[in-house]
Amino acid sequence: MKKIYALFATLITTFAVNAQVSFGQIQNQIPRNQKGINQFDVKKDTVAFKGLSVDMGAAFALQFQAVKSFNEQKDLATAPNYRLNNLTNNFNLPNANFTIGAQLYDGVRVNLDIYLASRHHHETWVKGGYLQIDKLDFIQKDFLADFMKYTTIKIGQMENNYGDAHFRRSDNGNAFMNPFIGNNIMDAFITEMGAEVYYNRSGFVSMIGVTNSKLNQNVVEIIPGTPTAAKPDNNTVISPSILAKLGWDKQINDDLRIRLTGSYYHTANSSGNLYSSDRAGSRFFSVMTHADYTVIDPATGAVTAVANNVDAEANKDTGRFNPAYGNWATSYMINPFIKYKGLEFFGTLEFTSGGDYKGTDDTRKVNQYVGDIVYRFGKDERFYIGGKYNLVDGKLANANTQNIQINRFEAAAGWFMTKNILAKLEYVDQNYKNFAQFNGAIPNDFYKGEFNGLMFEAVITF
Repeated sequence: MKKIYALFATLITTFAVNAQVSFGQIQNQIPRNQKGINQFDVKKDTVAFKGLSVDMGAAFALQFQAVKSFNEQKDLATAPNYRLNNLTNNFNLPNANFTIGAQLYDGVRVNLDIYLASRHHHETWVKGGYLQIDKLDFIQKDFLADFMKYTTIKIGQMENNYGDAHFRRSDNGNAFMNPFIGNNIMDAFITEMGAEVYYNRSGFVSMIGVTNSKLNQNVVEIIPGTPTAAKPDNNTVISPSILAKLGWDKQINDDLRIRLTGSYYHTANSSGNLYSSDRAGSRFFSVMTHADYTVIDPATGAVTAVANNVDAEANKDTGRFNPAYGNWATSYMINPFIKYKGLEFFGTLEFTSGGDYKGTDDTRKVNQYVGDIVYRFGKDERFYIGGKYNLVDGKLANANTQNIQINRFEAAAGWFMTKNILAKLEYVDQNYKNFAQFNGAIPNDFYKGEFNGLMFEAVITF
């Protein structure tokens, strides 16, 4: 926190010394309040450049959780004291974000996103930052102006733009754009070093991007592990990831807007980041976790202790699913969005495939289907109600005979007390199907598992 205080002091001092510095005169920025809902990708606006300007903002979220977990692991001879944890009705750890940016030149701005507190990191840490270029006037006045009128370039370690679903998710403290409390079960979200180029014109949407496939940056060589029958040829490199998006987004008339996009992600040598990068953690704390128990070997009578996995930080992704491809991975996402007056529909069709081990590279597939319907009403659409259904279906490994399935239903209601304050109430019910009863000798927490209950969330952004 001392670094944050020092940053504030520096900004105040800079403002006092240099009268040319202003605050909040930022170009081409999506609002962090209610006006930012359903704004995707990047935008162009007509905000005039008036010299160096600084932007600061924050977001806070707090949930009250009243959710219970169940499975059908009963009367186990080899684990007689096994049980899921009993969860109490109480508050989760609050989430907080901090954003600082600056308009550096006409059409050039920088943005830095910080997590002040999150489920996985209690201390302050950086999510990422990027440089956004909407004009090339720093090279020469009106340089490629006709091209840059429709083009945006983003460079940095940032939230990479795969699909449209990440614009409708909760990002730690910033939960304003999500009408529900949970993100998708397979939560596609990455913050890798890279660059993206957008060209949006007359309703057509396009983007091409590349990242280095690394969440934590380093230049250390990869030392291959000892070959085994399962991994005869270990990866020695991590390949760049390719991102692309193509679509159409049009306000047909005052009442009707239609958007349809298709997105692509591919890495030839995966670090497995796409569905495991959100270090802020899931909203559903400690669901489907077990208490301490012991496993008895039926042949020898030997007793093995198994520790509880309830820790909210170490087991941050409760309620989510990661297909955990170990080698190459390819994902496609299709996102339709329709808004007619106060009624809106947003969908996700996601088709993923990948290999588990280099050298034994059989393709495994996992797909996800999501649809939500939200009705916004009242003055300035201050109230809403909605429902969301999410299904994941696919193979844990090619050795499995059945596809596992996870489905979730969420019903939510929300109230924008002001354009910067949102209160949500939600009922959630999630079910696990076709999971094995045991992982080796260890009882599987997801065997015929379910969690359900109520969630309340309060969100403040500015």
